Amino acid sequence: MNQESGPLEPRTEHNLKLEANVHPQDWENPTPSGKYNLVVIGAGTAGLVSAAGAAGLGAKVALIERDLLGGDCLNVGCVPSKAIIASAHTASEVYRAFTKGIEVDSGSVHVHFDMVMERMRKLRADISPHDSVERFSSLGVDVFLGQGKFTGSNTIEVDDQELKFAKAVICTGARAAAPPIPGLSEVPYLTNESVFSLTELPKAFGVIGGGPVGVEMAQAFARLGSRVTLIVNESGILGKEDREAAAIVEESLKRDGVEIVVGGRDLSVASLGTGHIRCSIEKQHRDVVVDQLLVAAGRAPNVEGLDLEAAGIDYNEDGVIVTDKLETTNSSVYAAGDICSRFKFTHAADFMARNVIRNALFRGRAKTSSLVIPWATYTSPEVAHVGSLANELAEMNVDTYQVDMQTVDRAILEGDTEGFVKIHCKKGSDKIVAATIVAKNAGDMISQISQAMTAGVGLGTIQSVISPYPTQAEAIRRAGDAYNRTRLTPFVAGIMKKWLAFGRR
Repeated sequence: MNQESGPLEPRTEHNLKLEANVHPQDWENPTPSGKYNLVVIGAGTAGLVSAAGAAGLGAKVALIERDLLGGDCLNVGCVPSKAIIASAHTASEVYRAFTKGIEVDSGSVHVHFDMVMERMRKLRADISPHDSVERFSSLGVDVFLGQGKFTGSNTIEVDDQELKFAKAVICTGARAAAPPIPGLSEVPYLTNESVFSLTELPKAFGVIGGGPVGVEMAQAFARLGSRVTLIVNESGILGKEDREAAAIVEESLKRDGVEIVVGGRDLSVASLGTGHIRCSIEKQHRDVVVDQLLVAAGRAPNVEGLDLEAAGIDYNEDGVIVTDKLETTNSSVYAAGDICSRFKFTHAADFMARNVIRNALFRGRAKTSSLVIPWATYTSPEVAHVGSLANELAEMNVDTYQVDMQTVDRAILEGDTEGFVKIHCKKGSDKIVAATIVAKNAGDMISQISQAMTAGVGLGTIQSVISPYPTQAEAIRRAGDAYNRTRLTPFVAGIMKKWLAFGRR
């Protein structure tokens, strides 16, 4: 059984401020008048960008949200998790200060978990006006709070009112889904929707799932003082990433005290009746007892209650089915974000929404497949990637250029030498097809590669980009140097040697 507390628990000053912004209890839905150019269902990133962008261009827009404006990113995703990770990183830096010649004289370091969580809630509330009902209403958007459902191919009902539309876009996102683990439905467990409501640090914290959410939270809670056990399947942590990158993160997790256990299909859980949960791995004859259990494996699309059949919209277990232009099986309805994309990232939802505006309102032909979508996992070190996945690269004919961070001056000076820049190019050319960066600021560094890929700039051109010295970006330029050295064939080297010899006459 999923633990019930959600993002608005506990009922503190900052959570009440958040609620007042993104789901005010006294809000009265407007009365719809006439046909809307665009009705947006779901006010996460994709929905908010769709609504604001369309309204800014002069469209008549309605925005429907049954829960909290801001969606996962603001309320239970990027924003709260990165605030906690920042505190955990600071704690780690203090613990390791002596390695940089700094001694903390005041004795042992104490993490005040309640203050860490309250700081997170304050920052989340401070950011929330950008996603608020008031802001979108001020943009000219008709904001409706309630469950929206299709009643026909061009009509939606919310709060017993019918909205007529020329176009609509479904942006209802996805939610945490429980994997089929025996006993899981009988124990209280946390998801990303409830973990940020904790007020006390679990002494023993179990995390199921080796994806980005699982590894980020495992490392953060370990650094804040929990005894963390991370239970993963046979593919290990970060299964979609470069295996060398995943191995570096795994070693970093272990240094921070995270115990990594392979459970897979052998895992079962049970309540001990004492406020503790037992995780059993049968083949290993091993039990792990925890105070709190975070399930960070699996997502399910939010299609319930939409009555998609009434509008002739097809969907499956992965979400709403769309074309490359994000059009559903109803030509008047589009979808964007986690409800229809394998790229479940805030920035992917943002740019998919921009494509929806072009295609739905202006008969554009923008394709999702044309988007260059990077991503990052915010562990220490960070892992960032863009382009073809590791398993796809194994089937491609590529040249790979790698620079290890232990050879980069800035990384050496800061003591952050774990990691690398690895850039894959089409065989025999400098066209970049993928890149993986493992470094302290990999999430920022990957943007240079993404920009190059979007603009069609090759690795050879990146070599001529001047970065300040010393910075970690030097590693990217040096990968460009490595490519350019491949152009110095024996034939070319021979010609240059003769030319220089001629110059000595």
